[in-house]
Amino acid sequence: MALINFYEKPGCLNNVRQKQLLVRAGHMLIVHDLLSQSWADEPEKLLSFFRNKPVFDWFNPSAPKIKQGLLNPNSMTELEAISAMVDDPILIRRPLLESGGIRIAGFDPVLIDTWIGLTPGSAERDWETCNRSETSTRCKP
Repeated sequence: MALINFYEKPGCLNNVRQKQLLVRAGHMLIVHDLLSQSWADEPEKLLSFFRNKPVFDWFNPSAPKIKQGLLNPNSMTELEAISAMVDDPILIRRPLLESGGIRIAGFDPVLIDTWIGLTPGSAERDWETCNRSETSTRCKP
């Protein structure tokens, strides 16, 4: 069992499913609202969730600014990316997970299973792509 700091967007159905999966695997969660964190006070902490990932993978691909083409993560430096996320936290790939001194962004079930363990078979499913169709009620940013 691991104690996990889980940074989510409240109301996100994927984050609900991800939390349920972690709890079923026997982990304890401390849940934080990703959107209300004071990342401006801790930009280095935010950056630490993205180590060893290309800048593009730091971003929530469903964020309105990205979907509308108003922001291109492919052309951003690390400093520009962190600055944009501090200004608009909906841009941050979620969830952010922290346990045992390790921090990761996004919900990669294979990585998480290796790191802290998941229930058998759960690593084979896509836990990050939103299930909401384009015609269903949208999540609020």
